[in-house]
Amino acid sequence: MIMIKSTKPRACRESCGPLSKSGAPSAKAFSAALRQLANPAKARLLQSFFKTGPGQYAEGDRFLGVMVPQTRALVREFRLMTPREAVKLVDSKWHEERLAGLLVWVRAFEKGDAAMRTLVLGLYLANLKHINNWDLVDLSAPQIVGGSLAAGNFDLLLRLAQSPVLWERRVSVVATAALIRRGEFEPTLDLCRRLLGDPEDLMHKACGWMLREIGKRDRACLTAFITKHAAKMPRTMLRYAIEHYPEEERQKFLAAKPPRKPL
Repeated sequence: MIMIKSTKPRACRESCGPLSKSGAPSAKAFSAALRQLANPAKARLLQSFFKTGPGQYAEGDRFLGVMVPQTRALVREFRLMTPREAVKLVDSKWHEERLAGLLVWVRAFEKGDAAMRTLVLGLYLANLKHINNWDLVDLSAPQIVGGSLAAGNFDLLLRLAQSPVLWERRVSVVATAALIRRGEFEPTLDLCRRLLGDPEDLMHKACGWMLREIGKRDRACLTAFITKHAAKMPRTMLRYAIEHYPEEERQKFLAAKPPRKPL
């Protein structure tokens, strides 16, 4: 008896369902599988945690109640989905589907060649309006935007940092995590200087987080920045940045007062 092997990837034989025209797993099939994991009780908790109420930063965002580890596991099953097919997920009204599409892009970017990385970056920048919550930014910007930054080519970061859209400004700062890991600190320091007056608490947290990451690698560099700017830094940004300092030093920086304006 002749056995004919399935041409589908083994992880997708049961869960991937219909394939796209390219023969790869489809966004439609992914959405159907994701809905099997939906949990209304968790969805209510997530909508509260991510501030989706009227006037809040994620007003109107909708959740299925699927946890991030579950979403990641499903993305691994659908790992052969193409970046172009994943656009359909990034365009979704459901938060978890947008996250899944971004994770597909991250995987494609990290495992692809130069042409694939260029494609993914282009898709990412064309769909920034859908990358509209802090977790969506934080789980994709360092890998895709940060991973695209050639040495000395930071025009994209500056353009995003000047955007009126909170999430685009956060992309600019969080993307520099990739540079920090390479030992390049100045782009992060420059953006944080430019954003000292940003009105959004989520930007204060992002800047403080990236400054803290610099401090893990070069405490003297962070101390020099804090010494110069502590008095002007939003308190949240400062507290995040100096989280790992000894208590005495933390209190000294927190006590810094802005210079008096001349009469």
